[in-house]
Amino acid sequence: MPRTQDLLRRFRPAGAPGAAAAAGVPADRVAELTSELEPVLQLLAETQDEVARIRHEAQDAADRRRREAAAEAGALVARAHRDAAGERADAALQVSREAAREREERLRAAEEEAAAIRTRAAARMDDMVARALAEARRALVAEAGP
Repeated sequence: MPRTQDLLRRFRPAGAPGAAAAAGVPADRVAELTSELEPVLQLLAETQDEVARIRHEAQDAADRRRREAAAEAGALVARAHRDAAGERADAALQVSREAAREREERLRAAEEEAAAIRTRAAARMDDMVARALAEARRALVAEAGP
């Protein structure tokens, strides 16, 4: 009894016209490829449907995340605008306090310098008055003549 393979050899594709070859039937390449690939492509169709579903879900998730991120960013900006006035007031208060502290330091330094000048003036006053009197006497004596 002939094997299946032997029966199928009789129907093997014939080559291009030319030198003599074993007898065969004309090759139907389209039918061969279709019969070979159809089961594989059928299996891939399910996979392609799943891929399309996954892509659609991913696109929906990405759109949802973009909307959520935009809403969150809007809320952050709104909160920043609300907080800005308070921050400006805090900064102005801090600058005002720093200016007052600096003014107090300068006033204290000026008062210390004025006190030091008064102390030096008081220490020199007797000597200066004595000099001024001596000079005035000399001038009077010079005017009164000999």
